[in-house]
Amino acid sequence: MFKKLATFLKEVRLELKKVSWPTRKEISGSTGVVIIMVLIVAAYLGIVDNILQQLMLLLH
Repeated sequence: MFKKLATFLKEVRLELKKVSWPTRKEISGSTGVVIIMVLIVAAYLGIVDNILQQLMLLLH
């Protein structure tokens, strides 16, 4: 049991060495894009929600 676990952990370590990790610049650029997109979608949904709310008030 412990031998299988040790083998598994060694293989995981070898695979992680093969991974192409992003640079700090790439991470901060991607994070910026995500934050901007979230703000755009939030603003859009807020505007649509407000319009629908006003329409419901007019109909009621």
